[in-house]
Amino acid sequence: MSDDRVRGFPAFGAAGHLARSWWGRAWVRAMEDTALDLRQLKKGRKYAAAGLVGPITVSPGRIAAVVEDADGGPYRTQLSLAELSGPDWTRFLDRVASRSGHLAALLDRDMPPDLVEAAGVDLLPGIGDLDPECDCPGWELPCRHAAALSFQASWLLDADPFLLLLMRGKGEREIREELESRTAPVPREEPAADRVPGELPDLAGFRPSGAPSIPAAPGVPAEAFALLAANAAGQARAVLAGRPWPGRRQDAVRLAAEFPAVADRLGAGADFARAVAAWSYGGPDGLEVLESPWTPPKAVVAAARAALGEPAAVFERNHCTVGAVQLRLDRRGRWHPYRLEGEVWWPAGTPENDPALLVG
Repeated sequence: MSDDRVRGFPAFGAAGHLARSWWGRAWVRAMEDTALDLRQLKKGRKYAAAGLVGPITVSPGRIAAVVEDADGGPYRTQLSLAELSGPDWTRFLDRVASRSGHLAALLDRDMPPDLVEAAGVDLLPGIGDLDPECDCPGWELPCRHAAALSFQASWLLDADPFLLLLMRGKGEREIREELESRTAPVPREEPAADRVPGELPDLAGFRPSGAPSIPAAPGVPAEAFALLAANAAGQARAVLAGRPWPGRRQDAVRLAAEFPAVADRLGAGADFARAVAAWSYGGPDGLEVLESPWTPPKAVVAAARAALGEPAAVFERNHCTVGAVQLRLDRRGRWHPYRLEGEVWWPAGTPENDPALLVG
């Protein structure tokens, strides 16, 4: 069993999202179509937008979270969805592997409607397929807590349809391995006369030497070709791993962080330098906490305050300031350290899950 069959996500905080993908909207419709009380749905949407849903756990057949409520709680809430049978999984994976476009789309975290239809498998929940549970005293199904969780679940699904597949019983790593086994070419046995005697040399440690084989173009230094090749290789690895590729500005920051020799050609000024420093220490999460404050749940702030044991700590949204040190929480639950230089906070180190490790 792969270790990605249980995945945890930090709380969204206050956010007014709506499901954008067609499969995210289908998830919401499955809940709305069976609701007994539309008022509970409206309250659930408000709870989701207000950030009252805590960290979310997704596992086969289940998505769960603790939801805060001014009238009581917190309440343990979950949504259940039946796992696919073995034959259904075989049919779905065979279909994905047989069409290169479907395979590329899924690995790029997209789920074309024709893939779901052609596979003949009920991946998306239909009416009555989502089974909400909550330990609140309400009798409505779904209650406002389960509705809030369902709305936020649709936001997660927007970003990663693999979570729907996890709910149906298989983690991303397991799915990728099974798709690879279906798409790998079958070795062809060569006639004995055509075989090359002896073993192939081990090329794992091979490194090319000497000057670049491609001369510099007019006005373009030779090292630019090395940067472009390394950047293309990084983008290819990201595509194969299903990771999103940053936009133009983020990509400029990333390149400046990874290739300092060309940083001055990609941007200038203190703001750009801070962004490069943030990426160098924390990658995309580091850049996000530099530029995009957000409001974490009260329980997360309380846990951080207790871990620090520092009465002088000042919390403002996802920022915690202790003297000349500031910690900024990313959406994955890690704290990024900042130091005060003049009147500006600068990234000062790699992130930690325990904020107490960064204050001293």
